[in-house]
Amino acid sequence: MARDEKLKLPEVLAEIKMSRAAFYRLRARGKAPRLIKLSNGQIRCRRSDLDAWWATHEIAA
Repeated sequence: MARDEKLKLPEVLAEIKMSRAAFYRLRARGKAPRLIKLSNGQIRCRRSDLDAWWATHEIAA
């Protein structure tokens, strides 16, 4: 099985077209994609978690 890609926060922000401040407000409300905090303080997001987050925000046609 292939390893799940880990995205850096700027990559996530660019994909969802959101500012860092807006993202952290979303995160504070528990509405952001799942994140991984590394021991050095950096944040990553698994590609599968971001894709799942996108799926929950799709609008049925």
